[in-house]
Amino acid sequence: MKKPDWVIEKERAKRAAATETVWLFGLHAVRDALLNPARVKLRLVVTKNAADKLAEAIGVAGLTPEVVEPRRFDAQVPLEPENVHQGAALEVKPLNWGKLADIAVSGKGAPLLVLLDRVTDPHNVGAILRSSEVFGARAVVAPQRHSAPETGALAKTASGALERQPYLRIGNLADAMEELQAMGYVLLGLDGQAEVTLGEALAEVGDRPLGLVLGAEGPGLRERTRTTCDRLVKIPYGGGFGSLNVSNAAAVSLYAASIRPR
Repeated sequence: MKKPDWVIEKERAKRAAATETVWLFGLHAVRDALLNPARVKLRLVVTKNAADKLAEAIGVAGLTPEVVEPRRFDAQVPLEPENVHQGAALEVKPLNWGKLADIAVSGKGAPLLVLLDRVTDPHNVGAILRSSEVFGARAVVAPQRHSAPETGALAKTASGALERQPYLRIGNLADAMEELQAMGYVLLGLDGQAEVTLGEALAEVGDRPLGLVLGAEGPGLRERTRTTCDRLVKIPYGGGFGSLNVSNAAAVSLYAASIRPR
C-alpha cells in the first residue's frame, strides 16, 4: 500500500533534520556552545589567537580543535564573507528542546511564552531570544516554515541565549496557540491598531499563564493568528510615530509582562 503524501513528506523532513548541521561563529557564540552539554559538537576551527581565548571552554567540551592560520580560515569553513567570526567557527547539530506542552507546563521561569508569526530575520529572532532569557520567558515559539532557522547569525545576535533559551519551531502556529489556550494560557497579540493597551490587558490577565504573540514587520499577524489570540493589544506611544522594530516590541512587552500586577 502506498504511503500518503503527508507521511512521505514527514519522513523526508525527519531524514533531512537528522543530517542538518549549523556553523556557529564568533568567540561568544562558540564559547557558549562549547560549554553547553546538550549541544552536539562536530568540528571546531580556530586561529591560534582564538584557541587561546577559548582554551577553558575547549577543555570542557573535550573537542580537538583544528588550528589554522588566519589567512586560511575562510577557506576552511562555509561562512558568508560578511560574517564576523573572530577566528572561531563551530559546526554543531541544532538543539532539540523537546515538546511545547512539556515546556509550557513545567519549563523554567514564569509561565510566559513568546510566539512569533513569520518573523524571518535571524537578527530579530536572536535579539528576541536574548530578551526572553533576560525577562524569564519559558520559550520562544515559531512555525517551522517561514521563520528564522537556527543559524550562526541568529546565535551571534542572541549573544549566548540560543544555548539556554528554548527556541521551538512547530508545525502550525495557530494549532499550537489553541493547544496553549487549552492549558490555560492567555494569548495577547501585538497590533498597533488595537484599542486596548498592553498594560490594561496585563492587569486583567493577572498571574495566569501568558503568551505574547508578535508578527513580522510590515504584514503583522496573519488573519488566523489574529483571530486565535484572546485579545489584540497595542504598546502606547507618544507623538506621531508609533512603530517599533519587532525585537524592540518584544523586549518592551516582556518587561511589561514581568512586572504585571499579580
